[in-house]
Amino acid sequence: MANCTHDCSTCSGSCSSRNKNSFIKPLHKGSRVKKVIAVASGKGGVGKSLVASLLAVRAAARGYRVALLDADITGPSLPKAFGVHAQATGSDGEIYPVETKSGIQLMSMNCLLEHEDDPVVWRGALIAGAAVQFWTDVVWKDVDVMFIDMPPGTGDVPLSVFQSIPLSGIVVVTTPQDLVEMVVSKAVNMAKLMNVPILGLAENMSYFRCPSCGKVHELFGPSKAEKLAKKYGIPATARIPVDGTLAALSDGGRIEEATTDELAEIFAEIEGARTIADHTSR
Repeated sequence: MANCTHDCSTCSGSCSSRNKNSFIKPLHKGSRVKKVIAVASGKGGVGKSLVASLLAVRAAARGYRVALLDADITGPSLPKAFGVHAQATGSDGEIYPVETKSGIQLMSMNCLLEHEDDPVVWRGALIAGAAVQFWTDVVWKDVDVMFIDMPPGTGDVPLSVFQSIPLSGIVVVTTPQDLVEMVVSKAVNMAKLMNVPILGLAENMSYFRCPSCGKVHELFGPSKAEKLAKKYGIPATARIPVDGTLAALSDGGRIEEATTDELAEIFAEIEGARTIADHTSR
C-alpha cells in the first residue's frame, strides 16, 4: 500500500505486509528496541559473527545503546569474542542479558549453559524456538540498534527470525570464492522474498596486505563484492582483509578494542535505515 509505515497496529488495510507481519512476535513488556539488523549468509565460516561484532562495536563507539542477539544456537561464538563468561540471570519467565565491557547487551546460548563447551543437541524446531525466545523473553533495555548474528543457510532459524522479528534490514556476509558466491545468492534471494531490505554486503577475507612491502594479495581469488552488489542492488559494500590483529582480538575476547574502518560505508546505511517500527511492547 502507498505510504505504508510497516506498523500494522496503525492501519486497517489488508495487504501482503499485514499477512507477513501477523507472524511478528512481541518483545517482553520491559523491553524497548528501536532498530534490528540481521547479519546473514547462506554459508557457514564466512565471518558473520566477526561482522556482527564489529558493527556492534562501531555502534557503541558512536554512542548508541547496542544489543547483540546470538541466533546461532548450536554454534555460538559472540561471548568468546567479547570475553564474556558470565551466565545470564532471570526470574518469573524473563531473562536478563549479560553486558560486555563497553556495555553492549548480549544474549547467547552460551550464556545459559552450565559449561561453555556443552553441546546443544536439539532438533530444528526447538533451535528455532530458542532463537525467537531471545527476542520475546529477554529484557532488552532501551536499545537503539540490535544486531542479530544469524546461523548459516535458509532453514528453520533464519526463516523464524525473518518471520518473527521485525527487521529494519540485513547485512550479507560473503568471501571471494565462486562457491560462496552461489550460496550467498540464496540468502540474498531469501531476504528479497521476505521483503527485508539488504543494506550492505561485507566480503570477508577479501585480501591480504603484506606488512613488509604493502602489496595486496587476493588469496581466495578476485573480489566479487562490487559485482554482487550491482547484481542485487545492494547500496553499500565492504572488503575486510585477512588480518591477524582482528583474529587475535576475537580469539582473546577483546574484539571491543578493534578499530577497523572497513565497515564504515555499510554502517552509514544502517544509520540511515528507516526504523520499521518502535518495537516497544505494549
